[in-house]
Amino acid sequence: MEEKTADQYDWSGKTILIVEDEEINFFFIETLLLKTGLEIIHAWNGKQAIDCIKNNSQVDLVLMDIKMPIMDGFEATRIIRQQRPKLPIIAQTAYTLGDDKTRCLNAGCNDYISKPIRKGLLYKMIDNYLNSSLL
Repeated sequence: MEEKTADQYDWSGKTILIVEDEEINFFFIETLLLKTGLEIIHAWNGKQAIDCIKNNSQVDLVLMDIKMPIMDGFEATRIIRQQRPKLPIIAQTAYTLGDDKTRCLNAGCNDYISKPIRKGLLYKMIDNYLNSSLL
């Protein structure tokens, strides 16, 4: 089956928070998502992510880096879960060893994608959560 491309998804009216401390990684993800109609917000660390969620009820999904300065993705996810229990959070990390996926899910993430990010998988994950009846 052929993978869908970004312009085959229409997430107009939806907002995603990308939490990523590495500028090059943020620009890569942003580029992947530009043609989908998503509104993109960027936070550089977990503390900024919590503030974004607290001040912006329009966020429909979080793409959460795990290893960041100031506050890591595990702690940020736990706090965001208290504020917005049903908000989909997808962990994205270069750490793919043993129990990392389990740690992400235990912290409250709904899903997990490893770096380097495969665009087809990212699109499918995002589409699954943005079109879920849980939102």
